[in-house]
Amino acid sequence: MTTDNLFAQLGVAEPILRALAAEQYTQPTPIQTQAIPALLEGRDLLGIAQTGTGKTAAFGIPLLQKLSIGHVPPQPRHAKALILAPTRELAVQIEQSLRTYGRHLNLKMAVILGGVSQHSQVQTMLKGVDILVATPGRLLDLVQQKHIRLDAVTNFIVDEADRMLDMGFIRDVRKIVAHLPKQRQSMLFSATMPDDVVKLVGDMLKEPLRIEVAPQGRTADRIDQRLFFVPTLQKRQLLSELLKDEAMNRVIVFTRTKHGANKVQEHLGRTGVVAEAIHGNKSQNARQRALDQFRTGKARVLVATDIAARGIDIDDISHVVNFELPNEPESYVHRIGRTARAGGAGIAISFCDSSERAYLRDIERLIRNKIEPVAHDLPELTDAQKAQPEEARRFHGHKGRGGKPGGHKKPGGHSNGVGANGAPGGEAQKKRNGSRPHWHRKRDAA
Repeated sequence: MTTDNLFAQLGVAEPILRALAAEQYTQPTPIQTQAIPALLEGRDLLGIAQTGTGKTAAFGIPLLQKLSIGHVPPQPRHAKALILAPTRELAVQIEQSLRTYGRHLNLKMAVILGGVSQHSQVQTMLKGVDILVATPGRLLDLVQQKHIRLDAVTNFIVDEADRMLDMGFIRDVRKIVAHLPKQRQSMLFSATMPDDVVKLVGDMLKEPLRIEVAPQGRTADRIDQRLFFVPTLQKRQLLSELLKDEAMNRVIVFTRTKHGANKVQEHLGRTGVVAEAIHGNKSQNARQRALDQFRTGKARVLVATDIAARGIDIDDISHVVNFELPNEPESYVHRIGRTARAGGAGIAISFCDSSERAYLRDIERLIRNKIEPVAHDLPELTDAQKAQPEEARRFHGHKGRGGKPGGHKKPGGHSNGVGANGAPGGEAQKKRNGSRPHWHRKRDAA
């Protein structure tokens, strides 16, 4: 059966079918099959789905179709549809996907995000847009400056709501919702459902259709997960050994900290591997350049922190390497979901040192699966090497509550000057429910 027929059965209009056919989208994903007809009928939707399941097309195709029927140009400074994303990269990716699906439609789109001058964004909004994709912080700034009005929004979408919570944006999302009309169609997507997101669902959606593509915490079935127990001092050496395998042709390496990402990138550069780093300390332009180098194959490896990686939607990523295990088990699911996208296969490799065993236990509990360790051929550390302080201890500190690295508390709620995501310099410490105090948050730090 052709692409046109498969999507046509869901009620997709001919101009969008042509665009999908040009992209060789041959079969709707499960979430698209369930979501598209319901959204075309005007239902509110709660989607519980991991990254890589086709969420953007699931909400984007019906959104484009509904806005194109009897199209009326938007009013100045207004948006008809609003999509919120937690990171700049994800916002850009969503807008690019919508332009692809809607290439034969006459709809105006814009992206509003932090990290760049607001001038061009203000100018874009002067004539209004049909679809506005935004990160919460910058959008709220421009709304408060009266450069953007939200009282004509008919469709409202929150993507990756759990990440909004992690990054401290739930408060901003609630403020934005207060500016929206009561009569609207709303959608919320999240990979997990912590209590704050459940409450947001209750406040935002009306009798929503609930679609759960996979049980919470389940990792993609097509991902081959591998584990190496390796001392911190040997992690870079092991990474270099693994990269001798030419099958590792497009690799994302995850670190917990910005400093760690830079160090890994520098190490790979010295060994002749072309690598780019992407994290919150880099400018938006630098981050976009790094993504472009990786997407086009000019860089074989992209080294990333969790906070910067949510919007990385690049096909054919062969391997994901957890150079450091995340201190939040949900982040592991999102990390390895960068590979095995669009029905493909992939390999996820994790390094675990002695200080990360508690993180590993949390991950295995969440995914309900034991990751089998693989032996490596690196020589045993000498007594002199073992006596050296592990570099990671500068970031982990001493073990805190729950037996996990956390460090002694210092004034301001930080541990050894280490922030919630492990970054040095005292980024906002996470509260126990996963949110951050708003007075610590660095708006759009992603």
